[in-house]
Amino acid sequence: MGILQSISAEAVTVKTGDGKIVTVRLTATTMYVMRDGKSADGTPAKFSDLTTGQRVIIHATPKGNDLLADEVKFAPAAQH
Repeated sequence: MGILQSISAEAVTVKTGDGKIVTVRLTATTMYVMRDGKSADGTPAKFSDLTTGQRVIIHATPKGNDLLADEVKFAPAAQH
């Protein structure tokens, strides 16, 4: 959980609440969910909805030295 610092097609970098910088790799199966208040679970979104500065919650699976994103939850850009 933290603030998106950078976004690329392969990975996102997040600054956590305690100031750590964490890189999480994105995969073809990563799901994106927008927490827009319309649904308790959020609504389906896409990679292109991500912008730096957004608050995110990422559920990831460790694989070797990498974290692979299973799900990226975030608020719409105007709400962060």
